[in-house]
Amino acid sequence: MLEQYLPFVGLIIFGNIENLVLSSQGVVAGANPLKLGILSFIAVAIWLAIGTFGTRIALPYVSFIDFFGGLIIFVLGAQAMIEAFRGE
Repeated sequence: MLEQYLPFVGLIIFGNIENLVLSSQGVVAGANPLKLGILSFIAVAIWLAIGTFGTRIALPYVSFIDFFGGLIIFVLGAQAMIEAFRGE
C-alpha cells in the first residue's frame, strides 16, 4: 500500500517544509500562534484526506504534479524569504 505514495515523497517532504516556512511567516507577521497552529493542523488533515483519496486518480500525472508542485513550493518559499528580508 505504501508503494503507491512513493512517487509523491518529494512533494510530501518539501510541502511540509513549506508549511513550516509559511507558518513562521505568519508568526513574524503577528498572527496568533495558537490560531495559526490549529489552522495548520486542519489544513494538514484536509490535504491528507485529499492525498489519500486522490492518489489513485493522480498516479498517471505524477511527473506533472511533482514538477508543478515543486515549482509552487519554490515560488512560495522565495516569496516568504523576500518578504522576510524586506521586513514586510
